[in-house]
Amino acid sequence: MRPDPGSFPYTDENGTVWLAFMDFGARARDRVVVCVHGLTRQGRDFDRLATAMARDFRVIEVDVAGRGRSGWLADKTSYTYPTYLKHAQAFLDYRGLEQVDWVGTSMGGLMGMMLAVGEDSPVRRLVLNDVGPFIPASALEKMGSYVGQDPRFANLQEALAYFQEVYAEFGVPDDAAWSELVLHSISRQENGTYALHYDPAIGDIFKQPLKDVDLWGLWDQITCPVLVLRGAESKLLTRETAEEMTRRGPKAELVEFEGCGHAPALMTEDQISVVHEWLLSFDDSEPEEDAQTDDESATS
Repeated sequence: MRPDPGSFPYTDENGTVWLAFMDFGARARDRVVVCVHGLTRQGRDFDRLATAMARDFRVIEVDVAGRGRSGWLADKTSYTYPTYLKHAQAFLDYRGLEQVDWVGTSMGGLMGMMLAVGEDSPVRRLVLNDVGPFIPASALEKMGSYVGQDPRFANLQEALAYFQEVYAEFGVPDDAAWSELVLHSISRQENGTYALHYDPAIGDIFKQPLKDVDLWGLWDQITCPVLVLRGAESKLLTRETAEEMTRRGPKAELVEFEGCGHAPALMTEDQISVVHEWLLSFDDSEPEEDAQTDDESATS
């Protein structure tokens, strides 16, 4: 399936930024899945998942500001969750989406958690890929060791070597998958070299002292169904935190994947099927009683 690329302008006191997305599946479908990537990634990470799910859902991959095809923010201090949430709501409004299923990896999952709170939440169901309401500072420090770097690669082989080192824990399944990940994550420069496809300023926040992230209070306010995916070797989403997520708040379902850490790439058939089948398990069709009433009224 060939996705439909799109973008729209978002304007606030800091100027205008263009925000990009890729749209898979029939536009008329009312079962919409929004996929949002991790801190240094971009929406095309979900291509295999989106392609598989597009027969049942309309799937939209979002590029958060400063990543992928989205524009870079003029105010570098605005790479924060309040900004990302404003952009996310603007995207939903732009596409006329009142209710969506949200699949979020790491940062994208935290955004989904924040959007899922409240009676008027646009999140109908939430899939969290290797993230939860508690993140130890040690995991953030590891992430901060590479976020915001601005390396240059003389060729694609150098870029591949970099990605295979930095994202070794993803559990990327094969050479073809690595090629997909790399090609969507770099941009060719005027001098012929390649650079990472994100604004290095997204890592500025890691220059400050880091501490544990504790969002249990937020978690306990979520009421929609939640599926938690965990890489068995993840240090960002510990098993203790993941298990606690099944006992409090929305009492999430938990699935753990072997052979990966933070975060599962969602590129293999078994990982994709877990997400696909869980979302399909919810019947969004009109209840039979209502349908019968409509039929009766139509013939009366």
